[in-house]
Amino acid sequence: MIQVAGYTIDLNDRMTQGAILGAALIVLIVILLIMAVRAAGRSARNVDLVALQVGRLNADVQTLGQGQQQLTGNLQTVSETQTNAQLHVIQTVETRLADVQLQMNERLAENARRAALALGEMQDRMKESLHGNSERTTQSLTQLQERLATIDKAQTNIEKLSGDVLSLQDILSNKQTRGAFGEIQLNDIVSKALPPDAYVFQATLSNGRRADCLIHLPNPPGPIVIDAKFPLEAYEALVAADTKEQAARALAGLRQAVLVHIAAIADRYLIEGETADGALMFLPSEAVYAELHARLPDVVRKGFDARVWIVSPTTCMATLNTMRAILKDARMREQAGEIRKALRQLHRDVEMIGERAGKLETHLRQANDDVSGILVASERAGKRADRLDNFDFEELAPDAEAPRVVPLRQSDS
Repeated sequence: MIQVAGYTIDLNDRMTQGAILGAALIVLIVILLIMAVRAAGRSARNVDLVALQVGRLNADVQTLGQGQQQLTGNLQTVSETQTNAQLHVIQTVETRLADVQLQMNERLAENARRAALALGEMQDRMKESLHGNSERTTQSLTQLQERLATIDKAQTNIEKLSGDVLSLQDILSNKQTRGAFGEIQLNDIVSKALPPDAYVFQATLSNGRRADCLIHLPNPPGPIVIDAKFPLEAYEALVAADTKEQAARALAGLRQAVLVHIAAIADRYLIEGETADGALMFLPSEAVYAELHARLPDVVRKGFDARVWIVSPTTCMATLNTMRAILKDARMREQAGEIRKALRQLHRDVEMIGERAGKLETHLRQANDDVSGILVASERAGKRADRLDNFDFEELAPDAEAPRVVPLRQSDS
């Protein structure tokens, strides 16, 4: 491609190639003319031939001029076509750019709208979250104040409980008050587990000894005694021991004290023919009970051998529930005759209810039959009343001997 005076010449075009060839021929002819003129003086014989060739050359030059004019028109046509194509391309590109710009504007507007909507929703959520956090913070502070008040109240109760524990220590430091404390706890447990007529507190036996609690069980095993005293000093010495030697001496002292107490219970409260062949030693402390079973199992076994069973508040409640079942079974055996008599009366009452139910069924069936008969008679009476209502007296014959009588009730026949 060659740009010449604003025109584009394609060397591959045949017309362009022809024009170039013509121009070359013209140049060649000019050169030949120059050579011929120079050679005119040498050879006059070639003048006619040169003239003929010049004539032909003029014709060729005219032909070449016509071809050049056609080439110029073709170049103008190509230029116009290219200009139109460029204009069309420019217009198409401008149209597409306008469409793309419009679409971009729409998308930007949509994105801006979505961003504004998302920002509004985020603001709403942040407001709700802040409001919820504020409410939760307020609620947490309120709960914290309530818990602080509860803690203050619990601290007050702990201080009061500390005073109660100190007073309890004062009580347990005295043998008489300690015995009274054990009796009170035993009284509370027994009164909750057994009926009032099944036990007696501070009962005097035939040997003059006074039992803390006597439970009236049927024979066998018979009335059983519960002793509420316990050797606390030896256990306190065991708890307060700092060295192994002190702990060993305190443990030996606790063993001896419990064995002495077991022997005293067996000697005082096991009376043949009056009480059961066993008694209960009540320990109002689960810790002492656990210590005996964990570190002094031989003492527990010796208590079994002496028919003295060591119980704590928990095991005492279980034992009393078993005694309650025994009392209930004994009373049921005592009342077996009354129960049989009541069952016979109940059976007779059931039979009477069955007989009366049969009679009531008969009466109900008769009443049902009577009601059915009444309904049938009522239906018949209604039909006859309808016939009387529609009866035409003018259709009767004048010489009728007797009026027609329509019975209101059908005879049984």
